[in-house]
Amino acid sequence: MGKKTKKTEVDVVLIGGGIMSATLGTLINELNPDINIEILERLDVVAAESSDAWNNAGTGHSALCELNYTPQQADGSVKIDKAIHIAEQYEISKQFWAYLVEKNIIRNPSHFIRQVPHMSAVFGEKDVRFLKTRYETLTQHVLFQGMEYTEDKDKLEQWVPLMMEGRDAQEPIAATKMDIGTDVNFGALTRDLIQYLDGKANIRLSLNQEVKDIEREDDGRWEVEVKDTKTGRKREIVAKFVFIGAGGHSLLLLEKSGIPEAKGYGGFPVGGQWLRCTNEEIIRQHHAKVYGKASVGAPPMSVPHLDTRYIDGKQALLFGPYAGFSTKFLKKGSYFDLPASIKLSNIRPMLSAGLDNLPLTKYLITEVMKKPQDKLDSLKQFMPTAKLDDWEIEKAGQRVQVIKKDPKHGGILEFGTEVVSSSDGSIAALLGASPGASTSVAIMINLLKRCFPERAKSEEYRKKLREMIPSWGKKLDEDPELCRTTRDHTHRVLRLDVDGTTNT
Repeated sequence: MGKKTKKTEVDVVLIGGGIMSATLGTLINELNPDINIEILERLDVVAAESSDAWNNAGTGHSALCELNYTPQQADGSVKIDKAIHIAEQYEISKQFWAYLVEKNIIRNPSHFIRQVPHMSAVFGEKDVRFLKTRYETLTQHVLFQGMEYTEDKDKLEQWVPLMMEGRDAQEPIAATKMDIGTDVNFGALTRDLIQYLDGKANIRLSLNQEVKDIEREDDGRWEVEVKDTKTGRKREIVAKFVFIGAGGHSLLLLEKSGIPEAKGYGGFPVGGQWLRCTNEEIIRQHHAKVYGKASVGAPPMSVPHLDTRYIDGKQALLFGPYAGFSTKFLKKGSYFDLPASIKLSNIRPMLSAGLDNLPLTKYLITEVMKKPQDKLDSLKQFMPTAKLDDWEIEKAGQRVQVIKKDPKHGGILEFGTEVVSSSDGSIAALLGASPGASTSVAIMINLLKRCFPERAKSEEYRKKLREMIPSWGKKLDEDPELCRTTRDHTHRVLRLDVDGTTNT
């Protein structure tokens, strides 16, 4: 790597100051408080990219309302295995957050989590039939018991008055509603966790630090070359374990490591925009996260939703996101990110996935070309009385979908998250997007098991894990009583009320 001005040694380097690094760092510190950690963030603040509330993450994806997790089959049935899996993982996240509150690591849960009903809404006879089948299938499982379904317009006016005003009385419409849904500000959660970690003597947060290279040393450790973006100075950090949790930039950094497991992976960037309501009276009339069905060819993260969020303690209302295309891998990235990610090892999977997803590319280009009035027309399906004067455009974050090798197609585009690690577990990276933030705790625990298998087998480790997550190793979907008691406990600790408000 050449001669540098400074060299330090730590046990763990976490690259990226987002929710993934914050979660992993907190887990490591709880499981082994003596481990030395350095957190590297390219920007001058943490949680400024995908974890930020305005940059997409913020719903608390728990499969209660997201229709793309429950696809309809050719015979009309609805497949729900992914929804069950995500709902289970989200309960794990809530248990861990409740543990952090009980340990006073997080002092005020309402700073990052509030109870907001999760709803699905569909329009037209065909989609109404689909939603009813989905409801009937999901409610056979304990994780989704308590879900309500209605086609009654009077009830819908009570649930979502903003959506029913001015609507054609003859239009078929149906909705489901679960009051236990949550809104999570992952930016606020990330900042709380990293502030706590940075207060530890053996943990260091370093801002304005851009990772330029990652290289394995002869002894198996990793040498991370870092440049201070303000001073221009370079230094080296030597670590036993490196985690790359840099959002869309993770792929580029993983490629620098040279591990064979990274070969064949590519990335497909998807950008977006929100319509953000500026009328306080309208904002107060809506208190729910209402998800619809995605347009044909749309990526899953572009499922339209009229979304109540709490940002900086204030209620907000968003609609979208409207997808778009950019070659950047981060909102504050470079237009050369996509070209720089193309290597001999992944060019075939990327070309194959691109050819197989031409409708998606066409859709994204069409979305980019949409004018504000076109965006308003999409909103009017949810809110017939919407006026452009009450909304403004808010730029959303970047998402990089995983492209991976496939024996049949050469390459396939994956709409999820994936952990890629070296065979010895000394380096790992998280690739992909939704529902990553919401399921971050389960993802990071599984990463620790993969990268530190011997330590994960110890009784001390298992005991601490069960303290943090009492249901770990058990299936809530298979144990109604455990599901009920777990939810009762986490909602009480996180100060979530059954009426959809939050104590402060």
